[in-house]
Amino acid sequence: MIYKAIIIEDENRLREALSIMLEMVAGDLVQIIGYAESVDEAKKMIDRLKPDLVFMDIMLKDGTGFEVLQQLTFHSFHLIFTTAYEQHAVNAFKYSAIDYLLKPIDPQELKMAIDRIAVLKERVLENQQINELQTNLSKTPDRVVLPTQEAMYVVKLEQIIRCETSGSYTTFFLVDGRKIMVSKPLKNYEDILVPPLFFRVHQSHLININAILSYSREGMIHMNDKSAVPVSRGKKEQFFKLMKDEL
Repeated sequence: MIYKAIIIEDENRLREALSIMLEMVAGDLVQIIGYAESVDEAKKMIDRLKPDLVFMDIMLKDGTGFEVLQQLTFHSFHLIFTTAYEQHAVNAFKYSAIDYLLKPIDPQELKMAIDRIAVLKERVLENQQINELQTNLSKTPDRVVLPTQEAMYVVKLEQIIRCETSGSYTTFFLVDGRKIMVSKPLKNYEDILVPPLFFRVHQSHLININAILSYSREGMIHMNDKSAVPVSRGKKEQFFKLMKDEL
């Protein structure tokens, strides 16, 4: 499949650089069908051309990428934000399950972003994701977006008891008894579900420290959902130090 793409960027130099990189790393997958540099121009172009893929700068010369998204009637496309924001904003994107590329864009990161899109079936952008991103950009994120084939779940971090991965899937176990499975490996969440609230105790398990009931001599952590989670040998020292610091 060839993805019809629109680049929304108000700096001509950056538009040209992204175009060249796309030709280099994904010339057989991506065809650029338009460029826009303002909110109104971007909104009209997306609704008229109905692209498969949109590269969207957050800050445009007359507004923001969020304003573009709020005005669209056509939403069936893959979205990749391009941003010069720092680490806080990067975490906001991760919590909101929205893809992004940091400026200056690295060709390898661009190639990886295109590869991720190639395995996705769903391409309808959820307003819920955009709302969460805007919220997370303004404060320290306290919720994470979990996209599944059935729905888009917004979960408070404190509701997560533990996460368990199996291959390329991760299951979130919540305090209300729900289990939410997402088609991403645990590694995708390890850098946002971090100490002191969360800790990856095993290759297959990441837990909420506040949900621990006890630790047995057999090397098992007993959680308040009545599950038992193993601690890997290489994680024991870090785990005990974290627990000591939290006491």
